[in-house]
Amino acid sequence: MNNSKVSIITPLYNSESFIAETIQSVISQTYNNWEMLIIDDCSKDKSSEIVKTYKSLDERIKYFKTDFPSGSPTKPRNIGIEKANGRYIAFLDSDDLWEQNKLETQLRVLEDESVAIVFSNYQKINEQGIQNNRVIKAPKIVDYQKLLKGNVIACCTCVYDSSKTGKLYFNNQGHEDYALWLEILKKGYFAKNTGLVSAKYRVRNASISSNKYKVIFWIYNIYRQNERMSIIKSIYYSFLTLSRSFFKYLK
Repeated sequence: MNNSKVSIITPLYNSESFIAETIQSVISQTYNNWEMLIIDDCSKDKSSEIVKTYKSLDERIKYFKTDFPSGSPTKPRNIGIEKANGRYIAFLDSDDLWEQNKLETQLRVLEDESVAIVFSNYQKINEQGIQNNRVIKAPKIVDYQKLLKGNVIACCTCVYDSSKTGKLYFNNQGHEDYALWLEILKKGYFAKNTGLVSAKYRVRNASISSNKYKVIFWIYNIYRQNERMSIIKSIYYSFLTLSRSFFKYLK
């Protein structure tokens, strides 16, 4: 396995209760060649103080701040991608957690030239960090056509290889991660699942993605605007995606 750098992009907003544990899950990685770019979207709590403390102790941790609050993770993530120095681009929100071997096991998969994205299964936890003991499992391998039927790639588990795709950025839209994965796989690459549980995704009451009514519009818009599908085809794929999401969110 090569020893290329991983750039970990973490948008930050009012996460003083979680960010220390998130950073610690990165520091604990068995793969050491990483940088963690934390982009603060003008937090009003003590999040920045916590990050700056870790930054002073580990030079791999870097702190940036937006000029004004953007209200979504898109702008902070794109700032992080722009400033990233690594070949591999990974994403970890400020309240989610990684298992210790997450990066090490995933980078082995990316040695396959046909694979541009690697992802994993994950567990959900609540705001207090309590697991529901149910693993969210995804298919072993995904191509563009399969991904059109629904987003099975959790952002907190994903790494893409910029040496294959170039640096790619998120659009300012709902479900921007799904739109980006489609853009990558449309180039003919595959996304591969390690089959392991590599992350813990925290479900918070204030989560943007928890609003199911907005999600319906976001998904339709991706098919209609990004993928240039007809109205009928966009509705068809939206129903496929929503039916899959319904059972996933019940877990």
